[in-house]
Amino acid sequence: MGPVTGTGRRLLADAPRVVNVGLELFAETLAMLGVPAVNVDWRPPAASPRVAELLARLEVQRAAIESANAEAFARLVNGTPVLVDCRPAREALELPDRTVLHAGPPLDWARACAPMRAAVLCAIRYEGWAANDDAAAALVADGRVRLEPCHHWRAVGPMTGLITPAMPVLVVENRAHGNRAHATINEGLGKVLRFGANDDAVLARLRWLHTEAGPLLGAALRAAGGIELRPLMAQALRMGDEMHQRNVAASALLARALMPHVARVGDRHHAVARFAEFVAGNDQFFLNVAMAAGKALADPAGGVAGSTLVTAMARNGTDFGLRVSGLGDRWLTAPVETPVGLYFPGFTADDANPDMGDSAIVETIVVGAGGVAEARAVTEEISEICHDEHPHFRIPALDERGVPAGIDVRRVLETGIAPLINTGIAGKQAGTGQIGAGVARAPLACFERALEALAALAEPAP
Repeated sequence: MGPVTGTGRRLLADAPRVVNVGLELFAETLAMLGVPAVNVDWRPPAASPRVAELLARLEVQRAAIESANAEAFARLVNGTPVLVDCRPAREALELPDRTVLHAGPPLDWARACAPMRAAVLCAIRYEGWAANDDAAAALVADGRVRLEPCHHWRAVGPMTGLITPAMPVLVVENRAHGNRAHATINEGLGKVLRFGANDDAVLARLRWLHTEAGPLLGAALRAAGGIELRPLMAQALRMGDEMHQRNVAASALLARALMPHVARVGDRHHAVARFAEFVAGNDQFFLNVAMAAGKALADPAGGVAGSTLVTAMARNGTDFGLRVSGLGDRWLTAPVETPVGLYFPGFTADDANPDMGDSAIVETIVVGAGGVAEARAVTEEISEICHDEHPHFRIPALDERGVPAGIDVRRVLETGIAPLINTGIAGKQAGTGQIGAGVARAPLACFERALEALAALAEPAP
């Protein structure tokens, strides 16, 4: 070997400079040893050769897809949701008798998980269609009570997501597009129908919502001429909410806007006080409002030919369902995952039911954000699978950047990053109710099936 000269001598004289590609653990280990390192976040492209092939086929249509996605994105982010009313579902949705709406994609009763079955049977007893669970189960089994997804009725529901004709539903109107979306009033804490609880206390709360709270809320909203939600949601994000598990600011802002009108229309003995106490004790009161707003914003983004943006994500405790703009109302499904999270005392992961609820409509419009380190990391991750930043929902802790919006099926599969969903955790045993809270990932299989369908539509006619 000859003498070291020129560039080689300079390299030996300088301290080593390290660039770590991929696994972050190596960069972290070097940092612990005091060795500076630049970490490059890299993942192998595409989950499989088949996915790579489908992505390549769509790449030929890139210009048309990007144009379609720009149209769908504009519809998604520029809506103007207004909370305008609260009425029984039979009025607001024209929901027929003997119909029970549930969360998630279509569900075969024989495959329904225990909390979903318990909630459906309780809802049937609430409506007075059956006196006990056995009689209620017989009505579903022989088709005398019909089960349908909330999404098929311009509605969304948290966890089990149940809506029956007598239940009051919030009405959100997207005044930019003229469509409406609906959700029940959040029941509050404790054993509640949305988590599969089904005892007399659950029925008593549902009846109070129907007979007193719902009519009072509806009258107040009509007297107010509606409450604009986009400015309220934007402000709540700036205060640290993410519109799914953290709703303290949004609930407080809504109560501030709503309560003067409630006080003016309230004419029943102590009804206003009971409603005010209910809202004040329910930090998740805004969740159902955010869900209805999300549905009202996402629906107009559907049906854009060629668009690869997601317009709905929903779970029913058995299946995860995905809707994509360019595929219209079609569901792409896969088995749902069980959330990972923190559990209430006395419960563990062994007690948890697989994920449930239409509340992932919040992540569909990608409001989820915040200012703490973990939320910052999640926001950065989700930005890799989204079309662009939201023009109206911004995060002060990220230098006023807009939250990522418009989940793109192609980017999910190119990166291998599945959307992250904040969620409550229901006990898998019927009647248990909520046992914790955490996060779950959307199954990549749904996105692979969506990619297959999109590629098939993109094929030129023979």
